[in-house]
Amino acid sequence: MTDDKAATNDGIRAVLRNQGRIPGDMDSIADDANLFTSGLTSLASVDVILALEERFGIEFPDHMMHRRTFESISSIASAVQGLLEQKAGA
Repeated sequence: MTDDKAATNDGIRAVLRNQGRIPGDMDSIADDANLFTSGLTSLASVDVILALEERFGIEFPDHMMHRRTFESISSIASAVQGLLEQKAGA
């Protein structure tokens, strides 16, 4: 895993730890595990989205606002990385 990707994953885990209200240890959840199965609720996902936008200085566009984008740490990281790349190229 590259340093940027590791930093992104660490930031996502921190947001989930603080806003996700997922029971248990966030560090024990695999990157590809389903967060909704792990306990993330739709209501908590809104808090997670807002915290991710603030932490990474991005805004999730409407077309990304669906469950698949936020179902795992890997899917969130992919979305965040894509938005950061778009922002850097803008």
